[in-house]
Amino acid sequence: MTTVIAADQPLKLGTHEFPSRLIVGTGKYSTYELMKDCLTVSGADVITVAVRRERLIDSDGRNILDFIDLSRYTILPNTAGCFSAEDAVRVARLGREILEGLENPGADWVKLEVLGDTKTLLPDPVATLEATEQLVKEGFQVLCYSTDDPITAKRLKEAGATSVMPAGSPIGSGQGILNPNNIRICLEYLKENDPEYPVIVDAGVGTASDVSIAMELGCDGVLLNTGIAGAQDPLRMAEAMKLATRSGRLAYQAGRIPKKLYATASSPESGTISQQPE
Repeated sequence: MTTVIAADQPLKLGTHEFPSRLIVGTGKYSTYELMKDCLTVSGADVITVAVRRERLIDSDGRNILDFIDLSRYTILPNTAGCFSAEDAVRVARLGREILEGLENPGADWVKLEVLGDTKTLLPDPVATLEATEQLVKEGFQVLCYSTDDPITAKRLKEAGATSVMPAGSPIGSGQGILNPNNIRICLEYLKENDPEYPVIVDAGVGTASDVSIAMELGCDGVLLNTGIAGAQDPLRMAEAMKLATRSGRLAYQAGRIPKKLYATASSPESGTISQQPE
């Protein structure tokens, strides 16, 4: 009899549900054609587009939306490049208008980024909280890019954020999960009395092992862009990120063995092997 592992539950983000727990971006690719192929290979159901920073039309006059299958993907507009709550709210509204015109189901949500400075690209916690409160009032499902500070994460959830997305490390740095203990505390605070609350690691992922670590910690998903687009072979890395998301999730669900200071023999010192008849 063949043993079959039960299918995982879908990733739930507010009113949306998706089979894949990997969310990928559309920026930094050398060509739209490569972007399209990498999106396909990644297996992602959600792709994020920077409404402010990304140009919808390239130097050849081609529209990026012509390379995105709007019937296949749910677009998650983001406010990348905004440095004030007011600017982020304005860009979020713009993203909603664009997607409503395209009749894409992503028109009701936004990935909120309100950055503190251009050097670190770390989020401004005060402005992020302010923008979250305003957007929630306007009916947005807000996915908040945040630092890995547990108190900030808790405040954002209390403000009505659909998901809090702590950074593994600075945007585009490729440093991976620098502070797993903070991510663990974020998970504890955000999921206390609400175990289904979605927590997504966003930013800093450099390779597949970073994705596995995030998923093994118990995060519900990973959002990345540069890790694929900036790789020497983006297509292979897209495949690797897809597999790492799945393997990390399975490992978390399986439950790892506890770490021990000393060795523990994996072969029994006594048993029935020697007692088997020749």
